[in-house]
Amino acid sequence: MNSIKHFLPKLPRFLLAIPMILAGFAKLAGVPELHQSFSMMGLPMWFGYFIGAAELAAGIGLFIPRVSVAAAVGLMPIMLGAAYFHIVYAVPSAISAFMLFMLSIFVIYIQKSTIGQRR
Repeated sequence: MNSIKHFLPKLPRFLLAIPMILAGFAKLAGVPELHQSFSMMGLPMWFGYFIGAAELAAGIGLFIPRVSVAAAVGLMPIMLGAAYFHIVYAVPSAISAFMLFMLSIFVIYIQKSTIGQRR
């Protein structure tokens, strides 16, 4: 039972980190489907790689308790931008971006409350 209490607060970080790491790797690998959105919005090609690097860095940062709040905060504008793209350009799946945005908020809340408990 004690191990469940230890793991449960970490679960939201893992649930947010895994898709960010995978998406970041895919963007850095140059998967064309993931870069189409940036060209549709008139953004330069390098911006897709920048977002991929940011997603990968934040995903890794979520595994490090000291920087997990900063990583979650950094993902928030990226997820809002993804939701914006899906809504404005009528591409399905804006819900997943909103869910990851909300999960970022939840990670921040959980991390802040566990930090407060340690003091």
